[in-house]
Amino acid sequence: MIVLGRIVAPFGVKGWVKVHPFGDDPLSWGEMPQWWLADDADAPESAWQPVTLAGFKEHGAGLVAAFVGHDDRNAAEALQGRFIGAPREALPKPDVDEYYWGDLIGLAVVNQADEALGTVEALMSTGAHDVLQVRDGDDERLIPFVAAYVLDVDLAARTIRVDWQKDW
Repeated sequence: MIVLGRIVAPFGVKGWVKVHPFGDDPLSWGEMPQWWLADDADAPESAWQPVTLAGFKEHGAGLVAAFVGHDDRNAAEALQGRFIGAPREALPKPDVDEYYWGDLIGLAVVNQADEALGTVEALMSTGAHDVLQVRDGDDERLIPFVAAYVLDVDLAARTIRVDWQKDW
């Protein structure tokens, strides 16, 4: 299951919820008629419950969604804090040089000198750009996920090549 975002709060009185996306193209989720919800982002696939999307739109600087059968604020409150996910095959195909964060987690990161810098543990969005959180034992590196530093992402080889020194 690819984790796409999280429900952060109810919105209004008709069952809508506010959604915090983990990525930069959440409007493409509207192409999926069904989403999956779970209490834990690391839950096994069997713990994810399907819900049918009744509505999804931008609202101000955020996003809101509604699900079939969740028609009032109480139902929306019950969804607060749940993670939104989808199986890989249900997701829209990313464009060239675009990636789902879930595809990058666990990839090995190496620099131009073929020095291992660690493994992608997580990503975070800073507003200006996304940042790779790379873990190597007790060391953590924060590498901006921008073309100036990320030279190549090879999903098949499970590696990311970066212009980054080991001692930075």
